Amino acid sequence: MEAPLGDQAGIPERVRLLVKVSSRFARAISVPHGLMYAAGAVVAFHLAYSLRSLSALIVGYLFCLLQLARLRSGRAAFYIALAAGFLSAGPQLYCFWSIFGPPAIVVWLILAFWIALFAALVRLCRLRLPLWAPFLVPVLWTGLEFFRSELYYLRFSWLNVGYAFAGVLPSPIFHALGMYGVGFGVAAIAVALSVLKPATAAKVAVGVVAVFAAGLLLQTHGAFNRLTTASKPLAVAGVQLEFPSEAEVRLELGKLLKKAPDAQLLVLSEYTFLDTIPDSIKRWCREHQRYLIVGGKDPAPRGDFYDTAFVVGPTGEIVFRQGKSVPIQFFKDGLPAKEQRLWESPWGRVGLCVCYDLSYTRVTDELVRSGAQAIIVPTMDVADWGRRQHELHARVAPVRAAEYGISIFRLASSGISQQIDRSGHEVARASFSGQGEMLAGEMQVGKAGSRPLDRWLAPICAWATAGVCLWLVSIKCLRRQKLSVVTLILCH
Repeated sequence: MEAPLGDQAGIPERVRLLVKVSSRFARAISVPHGLMYAAGAVVAFHLAYSLRSLSALIVGYLFCLLQLARLRSGRAAFYIALAAGFLSAGPQLYCFWSIFGPPAIVVWLILAFWIALFAALVRLCRLRLPLWAPFLVPVLWTGLEFFRSELYYLRFSWLNVGYAFAGVLPSPIFHALGMYGVGFGVAAIAVALSVLKPATAAKVAVGVVAVFAAGLLLQTHGAFNRLTTASKPLAVAGVQLEFPSEAEVRLELGKLLKKAPDAQLLVLSEYTFLDTIPDSIKRWCREHQRYLIVGGKDPAPRGDFYDTAFVVGPTGEIVFRQGKSVPIQFFKDGLPAKEQRLWESPWGRVGLCVCYDLSYTRVTDELVRSGAQAIIVPTMDVADWGRRQHELHARVAPVRAAEYGISIFRLASSGISQQIDRSGHEVARASFSGQGEMLAGEMQVGKAGSRPLDRWLAPICAWATAGVCLWLVSIKCLRRQKLSVVTLILCH
């Protein structure tokens, strides 16, 4: 039985609307209906992540998850949502099977767990805090998304709601709200669709689709790509090479210089070299008077190393280095960098972000907080991991550029390499799996970036979610204690 919302008689006029909204949100559904909504969530998720023109369907994904929170059984809500999360994450992240084999199933279940936990928490709020439940949904969603993306050991931000709109939402929205703020807004829209009458909800849904379609059209045609501040152009070029030999690197650098003779800075991928930078590469930089950013290993005590992006100057000397801040779990990826600094380049303050570090806002935030005017990202995405892995990873850089308002140049070993302007618009790319494919363009090194509002909103939501969990647990413990006391009295 559902917990009653109480008789509305005697309720002050100012809260009648609140009671009305909550009552609509509290209506229960059966398991067959829950299975239908779970199927709808899976379909909406895959369509939103597969077709940019259908990215607005991510709202439908969250709407369907909210309906699972209305199931009469708590176990049914949890396990059906778990299945929906598993079927959403698994096909998108099939690359985990290529990397880990059968243990990938456990990883998919861990990602699905957060979806199931969201449905269970919303259901408990609907029962225990009925008046506030609709308003807690965006907070719970953002808190859980931020925690699983940034805070715990298996943190993983891909497949977040915000990334579904990479290159779609107008850049001012990302710049103002950030990716977690966008997720907060989508959750709020999903709640609105849940509590409105069907006819009104349909109108709102059409309006949401129209807004996102207009945003995609404007973003595609570069309506938000005008630079509003003075910037210094940096001619940069890179070539995609996966585990090349030293001779191959020299050969491809020569080809790159012929294709982009005006390039002042050349970029190669993370782990281009599985050791320190060879002397022959330093000599090449000195002979051709070019800066080179290249990935290699910086030795550490006891035979360990730091996965590092090195900057070799026109003198042939290493003028800057930045280690990877968050080595990938379960990989031999070296030690975490001891510090993050900016390269004081001839063109401005440039942040180096090694591969997967770009996925963590707490890493990129530090670069922006220090005054980064542009970010360069040497990346290792192995070709055997598949096209879909490369496509998902390529969603991160446009979102970061739009959030901070700075240019990003991302050079991947086997694709997808990207040159992205300050609005998050992808100016140029090199495809998967284009071995030897080159990317060249002009980065704008202008005003230092700034952080969006969600950098304080998301942590607050995470703490609030923890508070709600403690509150719900305490209520359950108190009820059990009261039940035990009543049983004891009756027995005596």
